[in-house]
Amino acid sequence: MPLKKSNPDLILIIVTLSLLTVGLIMVYSASAIWATYKFDDSFYFAKRQLLFACVGVIAMFFIMNVDYWTWRTWAKILIIICFIMLLAVLVPGIGMARNGSRSWIGVGAFSVQPSEFMKLAMIAFLAKFLSERQKLITSFKKGMLPSLGLVFLAFGLIMLQPDLGTGTVMVGTCIVMIFISGAKISHFVGLGLIGVAGFIGLILSAPYRIKRITSFLDPWEDPLGSGFQMIQSFYAIGPGGLFGLGLGQSRQKFFYLPEPQTDFIFAILSEELGFIGGSLVILLFALMLWRGIRIALGAPDLYGSLVAVGIIAMVAIQVMINIGVVTGLMPVTGITLPLLSYGGSSLTLMLMAIGVLLNISRYSRF
Repeated sequence: MPLKKSNPDLILIIVTLSLLTVGLIMVYSASAIWATYKFDDSFYFAKRQLLFACVGVIAMFFIMNVDYWTWRTWAKILIIICFIMLLAVLVPGIGMARNGSRSWIGVGAFSVQPSEFMKLAMIAFLAKFLSERQKLITSFKKGMLPSLGLVFLAFGLIMLQPDLGTGTVMVGTCIVMIFISGAKISHFVGLGLIGVAGFIGLILSAPYRIKRITSFLDPWEDPLGSGFQMIQSFYAIGPGGLFGLGLGQSRQKFFYLPEPQTDFIFAILSEELGFIGGSLVILLFALMLWRGIRIALGAPDLYGSLVAVGIIAMVAIQVMINIGVVTGLMPVTGITLPLLSYGGSSLTLMLMAIGVLLNISRYSRF
């Protein structure tokens, strides 16, 4: 057990708070028109995001001082609670449906998205499982199969909502962790082929997913339907040019790009702050990933390394998918941009995860 504790990674703290600040500004800028129209309060979304940001930052600094191996002790209980919540969200009267997806549980005036918290619980539990069975990970039957079985059980429950985006991030994160722990490449090749077939099956099983693929390849085929969001995203990014139209000067937020404060907030940011602004945000994420990798490499034990790898993989996958969708490189999925997009559960979860990473940095040798 690591004994010597040092100061947390200051660069990671600065980068996190910088992204959070940019996110708060952009949530207000992107949502003010829509909030005024729907709620007669231009600060409606910004105030709620600020509340969640405050709760998340408090949680981040609190968790930063909780020794990370504590999560190994509670990992089994945490993942059981998250499984119960994933089942509960499917029950009518408990789960709340939005945009065709039953992914939320109402808590007073707010709502909680259990699938977001499952991502962090799965990282904690899988790191415990893999670190305790490191010698068995090269065995498909005793190492990889039990790990993937648990992951895909959670993925199946998330898909019943359905929420392909969150499920994809969780599975991708866990696969990175399993790979880093020492699993055989040959096992991944075989599972990769099965995964591709399964992914194609999921797409073909739901017509709206086929439309998303079609809109990704040619959004102008259905400009008022499945291709609408992507086209409007292009219309935001293009006019932004090098320096942008200016903060608050977006045109696409005037009811062209639906709910621009959520998954497509990077498009509004690029429109208002231009290529320079978008590049700086990407640079901040790159800096965060660099610090996370250093923390993982310097962690004093395998459990800490795997947790750090899981958190960094989760952030990286979300950033790549979100920006890939906004820029037309990937099909449309419901993935938020970490620390920037509007959303209480995703923001709180991300800040909590960074709190765990900061605690690992206090013991990391780098």
